[in-house]
Amino acid sequence: MAEGEETRRAIERAARQSYGKLLAFLAARTRDVAAAEDALAEAFASALARWPQQGVPRAPEAWLLTVARRRASDAARRRRTQVDAAGPLVLLADELQAATVASDIPDDRLRLMFACAHPAVEPAARAPLILQTVLGLDASTIASAFLVAPASMGQRLVRAKRKIRDAGIPFRVPERDELNDRLGAVLETIYAAFAEGWSDPAGTLPRRRDLAEEAIWLGRLVVTLLPDEPEALGLLALMLHAEARRGARRDTGGRYVPLAEQEPVCWDSALIDEAEAALARAGAMGRIGRFQLEAAVQSAHAARRLTGRTDWAAILELYDALLAQTGSPVVAINRAVAMTELRGAAAGLALLDDLAVDRRLAEYQPYWAARAGLLARVGDAAAADHAYEQAVALEADPAVRRFLQDCRARLHSTPAGGRRSHGRGAHDPGCRGRIDRLRRKP
Repeated sequence: MAEGEETRRAIERAARQSYGKLLAFLAARTRDVAAAEDALAEAFASALARWPQQGVPRAPEAWLLTVARRRASDAARRRRTQVDAAGPLVLLADELQAATVASDIPDDRLRLMFACAHPAVEPAARAPLILQTVLGLDASTIASAFLVAPASMGQRLVRAKRKIRDAGIPFRVPERDELNDRLGAVLETIYAAFAEGWSDPAGTLPRRRDLAEEAIWLGRLVVTLLPDEPEALGLLALMLHAEARRGARRDTGGRYVPLAEQEPVCWDSALIDEAEAALARAGAMGRIGRFQLEAAVQSAHAARRLTGRTDWAAILELYDALLAQTGSPVVAINRAVAMTELRGAAAGLALLDDLAVDRRLAEYQPYWAARAGLLARVGDAAAADHAYEQAVALEADPAVRRFLQDCRARLHSTPAGGRRSHGRGAHDPGCRGRIDRLRRKP
């Protein structure tokens, strides 16, 4: 039993750590992402069947790659006609190469990400395609993240993979004059992956914890390859600021702690310093973008460790700039809470009322949590109770759900107008609405 459990863990570890790398390596030669996925799936299925009896190989990645390439070669051979006499020789050479491959497999994930972001791929499919092929998220999770029906997302992904294959899209980091059409989707995807990992602050779910770490690694890699791209630096700064506060989001009893109540001494100063350096480098380039502005918001919050206070006027100004640039209702929600800190709950609530016409917010937890907190502060306990009920129903994190339930329970025990928490911290990147696309269950 113990050996079987250890084998299962080894396969899970290989899937978490190596799936994207192996897929990129397989697809880079054929430019057929779907076929590479099928071959890799068969390789993992073979591992499930054979490793429990034969033991875990010394180089799991190399074993999986060898089997996957053999499966891909078999599939390609079946598709070929006898007219192509040279085909079998090429496939045989591939098999021989795969059989001797070392465990040091090149990591082509960034190339695959840029290939998936090619202008020939429809814009709405670029980030979802990268999330699935490079980072291993399933179609249903991606569909939920982008508020699309799972069947529709599945069709979109199939079309995108077919486009890569049929158009022969090259797997490479694009030239400088091609970056504008691709870099945005790559950065957005890295941040989406980080947010997925950030939703498990205690690190109890290995897949999510690895996603956050992998996203930061990819962010650093993009900065290394493209050191003169300020938005890449801005994204890295944003993720580092968020990661610096991971440990402060739970107290010793596992209870959720919103940003406003976190102790700055619990933040990771080294990560904050690295984030500040990246943001300063980006700012010096004179091309301000969305990720730099979002990182600047987090920098303003991080300054509390030095000043002991939060500069809400600066934060509101940054949200004004973000809203003008993105038009995002997510930014508008955070701006409403910042407005509250400067001009009172009634002013912030009026801004939230203006957003109520956006149907996407009906299932968006941070909207209801922010609304509940502001309604409580203006003394409308009945409306606040309803908003908290909605927020609790939409929250997947047990600790945050308990926090919201406690806020709701205090509605009738706190004097009207008394100051209380807003629910989930509106400026905390743990609200996965920090990503421009709305997420159904942040």
